[in-house]
Amino acid sequence: MSERVLLVGASTPIGRAIAERFAAGGGRVVGVSLEESGLGVLAADLVADCADPEQATAAVGAAAEVLGGLDVLVAAAGVMPVARADRTTDAQWRAALAGCLDTFFFTARAALPLLGAGGAIVAVSSVNAFLAAPWVAAYAAAKGGVDALVRQLALDVAGRGVRVNAVAPGMVGGAALPDAAGGYPIGRTITPVEVAEAVAFLAGPAASGITGVVLPVDGGLSITSPATFARADLRARLEDHA
Repeated sequence: MSERVLLVGASTPIGRAIAERFAAGGGRVVGVSLEESGLGVLAADLVADCADPEQATAAVGAAAEVLGGLDVLVAAAGVMPVARADRTTDAQWRAALAGCLDTFFFTARAALPLLGAGGAIVAVSSVNAFLAAPWVAAYAAAKGGVDALVRQLALDVAGRGVRVNAVAPGMVGGAALPDAAGGYPIGRTITPVEVAEAVAFLAGPAASGITGVVLPVDGGLSITSPATFARADLRARLEDHA
């Protein structure tokens, strides 16, 4: 049977790639976003703010009705305010927590009663949850909460045969930013398609033994040391002696 997927955050670049990946594999996908995604591969294109528990519950119910049930929930929504920690406003802090953590929790809570054995939840987290970067305090804290919730949900529902995991992308895109790929061992930043492939893997039967994991999709960024790789001058010395 093809996977029946609810994708939260379908209108984002990563969300669009995830929708197309599942559809290409024979899955049926319902998308929900703050605005219509316009994706033709969706069985339904819902508009809701899933940071609101009532809207999240309604979106999950509508998706299950369209699909005739639910096998996979993908939570790919997020809000990333950019501000130094001491200049982060109350509104920015709350927007990040709502867009990342609240949305994940409320949709997962609503979806779990519909997921049977073999069901899966995959959240899109970020390397910012465990690698500090300038000016993303609210986003980093929210995604750190997502990672903690993944582990807790995985433990809570493991006995039902439902798996819960996350992917943690590095910078997606970044071609327009000078030196954006400088700290990436693979020499470039990440594409939405690469994130989508990892999501599909964790949601599928090939990952049947994996739960409670946050999988970096970051081109090796999280294994590098700034003292030995991210600095171009030191990297050049290492390459000279390779």
